[in-house]
Amino acid sequence: MLSDIEISRQAKHRPINHIAIKLGIEASELSLFGDTKAKISLDILNRLQGNVEGKLVIVTAVTPTPFGEGKTVTSIGLTQGLNAIGKCATACIRQPSMGPVFGIKGGAAGGGFAQVVPMEELNLHLTGDIHAVSSAHNLAAAAIDACLFHESRLSREEYVAQSGSDPLNIDAKQILWRRVVDHNERSLRNISVGIGDNNGPVHDSGFDITAASELMAILALSRGLKDMRRRIGRLILALDTQGHPITAEDVGVAGAMTVIMSDAIEPTLMQTLTGDPCLIHAGPFANIAHGNSSIIADKIALKLSEFVITEGGFGSDMGFEKFCNIKVRESGRAPDTAVVVATLKALKANSGLESRNDINLPDMERLVAGFANLKWHIDNVSQYGIPVVVAINRFPTDTEEELQWLKSAVAETSAFGCEVSNAFSEGASGAEALARIVVSATEQASEFRFLYPLESSLEAKLMAIAESGYGAKGIILSDEAKQQLSQIKAIGLDGLGICVAKTPLSICHDPKVKGIPKDFDLPITQFKINAGAGFITALVGKVMTMPGLGVKPGYLNIDINEQDEIVGLA
Repeated sequence: MLSDIEISRQAKHRPINHIAIKLGIEASELSLFGDTKAKISLDILNRLQGNVEGKLVIVTAVTPTPFGEGKTVTSIGLTQGLNAIGKCATACIRQPSMGPVFGIKGGAAGGGFAQVVPMEELNLHLTGDIHAVSSAHNLAAAAIDACLFHESRLSREEYVAQSGSDPLNIDAKQILWRRVVDHNERSLRNISVGIGDNNGPVHDSGFDITAASELMAILALSRGLKDMRRRIGRLILALDTQGHPITAEDVGVAGAMTVIMSDAIEPTLMQTLTGDPCLIHAGPFANIAHGNSSIIADKIALKLSEFVITEGGFGSDMGFEKFCNIKVRESGRAPDTAVVVATLKALKANSGLESRNDINLPDMERLVAGFANLKWHIDNVSQYGIPVVVAINRFPTDTEEELQWLKSAVAETSAFGCEVSNAFSEGASGAEALARIVVSATEQASEFRFLYPLESSLEAKLMAIAESGYGAKGIILSDEAKQQLSQIKAIGLDGLGICVAKTPLSICHDPKVKGIPKDFDLPITQFKINAGAGFITALVGKVMTMPGLGVKPGYLNIDINEQDEIVGLA
């Protein structure tokens, strides 16, 4: 079979304005970036205000493994399959970060015959949104450090006379706004800034990956440009010497940050291999952020389509939980059904059983043991009150005997249905059966419910996620986390939601624990205030907000060939 990039390159792409017209987007609402991608003006929402919204489907998965579960493949394949059976469907996915592209995971365009094209344009830069987030974020970091510098060298009278405003009395030990870059760079996790003559005061800082920036979360959760401007103004950059928050509005940088991101607020339109529409917007990771594409993209797509397929990052304990408890609260739009993606490989890997056998070969013992992980995710999604469909993403080495056993096992659970997807190898036709069962699921009655009430205490919200979301028996706060929790309450932000940052490789905090973890406490090491995004991030265990490159990173395979074409992207 051809590689993903070869399949993408051989596809006959339709002019993107043709895709837009077919979907119902007018020429005046489109800003073209060549023939393959275009920005959609938010003015379209005014025109579509009276349109009835379509059905919203959220795609999630079992606990991730190194083999890849094919969540984006399934999302794109399902979109293609729905259109193939006569439905109008649009996909809404996140923009890939160059950290994973050049690191270990690769791109996020899907794969095989179920992908967004051109895949190299999606995976590299796209229309520049991630770079805009980086620039706006780092402007705020420069602004707060500049204020600190001038406050330290001038008297109060001199500062007021030269700046025209009162000093902020910044506490150099309480600057909360780090810098970002869209690459994996562990050496920048912890740094000192202000070193050298006339550059200080010296203070500790560091870098996160851009996908972890609060601005990325704001981009994904904003309802429009004015809402984004308000949220950016609420960003807490530092504390003053009295422990009071200093916001981007206080520093005077919020307006400039919004201007940098003013084009990024518009979703990007691309297409699948079969010419179906796909909206790309925002790119927060699900392990260190809330892991979902934008509310704006969903809203536009829902007004134009019968079905909108979106996805939450990693397993249902990660992006799906945050979709429900963070994104749905902000959008007011609950999903109509959920698709849980599983593979035979993933279930065997999640079995927790040691085996020297090739994981591609039949192994009923490990499959049966690993099924517990899939059942856990089915039950986890079901507790939100929406129908669940299981999609078995088929690999060439899968046997009919194992596939039939898995379908029979799923039939004994609370899932609405289960279907094998051959979208990777067959494209739209390989996902038609899945599409039909998803249509039926969206016709079922659902009673969506949140995991916790927003008005409950932060401790209660954390307990709800730990116990009901992960199966933990409780939570343990580090001394630092206890101090930060008291600070959050003193500032008056305990009414915000919770975004847990943890490993995606296990349902619990320990990536080595497979299957269904039991009898564990969830260790909260730190809290991070995201007042603009509207949630408090709870960092669990050893989770990092800046990934590092492995010993054999993906960039080793990426180059230009003799025909000046990009090779090695996956």
